[in-house]
Amino acid sequence: MKRIIPLVVAALVGVGAYFVFVAPSGQDTPVAASTVVEPVATAADNADENADLDTSVIPDMSLGNADAPVTVIEYASYTCPHCANFHSGVFKDLKRDYIDTGKINFVYREVYFDRYGLWASMIARCAGPDKFFGLTDLIYSGQSTWSRAGEPSAIIGELRKIGRLAGLSDETLQACLEDDTKARTLVAWYQENAEEDGVRSTPSFVINGTTYNNMSFEEMSKLIDEAAE
Repeated sequence: MKRIIPLVVAALVGVGAYFVFVAPSGQDTPVAASTVVEPVATAADNADENADLDTSVIPDMSLGNADAPVTVIEYASYTCPHCANFHSGVFKDLKRDYIDTGKINFVYREVYFDRYGLWASMIARCAGPDKFFGLTDLIYSGQSTWSRAGEPSAIIGELRKIGRLAGLSDETLQACLEDDTKARTLVAWYQENAEEDGVRSTPSFVINGTTYNNMSFEEMSKLIDEAAE
């Protein structure tokens, strides 16, 4: 289980916003499943770099009933295999029984362990709220392909293919990936949220304000039903 040092630097390099995290090995490769997250950098740590960032412009992506008595927030990384497994299994049951029936407000929040997950997030958000979850499904279902494509340019190429499936043009994808301010704002947004909710691994879930680690559908269903009482 690789341990993560907080994200520290961002710069545009070639195509895409390029965020580097400092890992013990000095590498910036995708993070393994069930990664434990060190405490995220605080606002004070990044005060100078992030002084011009307004995280309120980053919208939460949500499904279900915004007025439901129970809100479930998922924190996940597009490069986390356990997150991909959740979306191919538990999430489908959750959507059928709780989201589509209006019993919960489901919110998805990205976690950025590496630049590849950030790129995937920027492409998912590039399509807008209406297509975000459809793209998220495609990104997770193709995770083993795009995240292991090899060189960064190859990974970008695979993510572009996914974006084009949603009708995004190459010009639109390029503009989204090269939006450095958006990239830095997304990372600051993630850090604020994860710190506030005490998120230390992915996937994590916040159910009406209480944070939990990964769980089965049966466990989640029980917690949701209890919260609704």
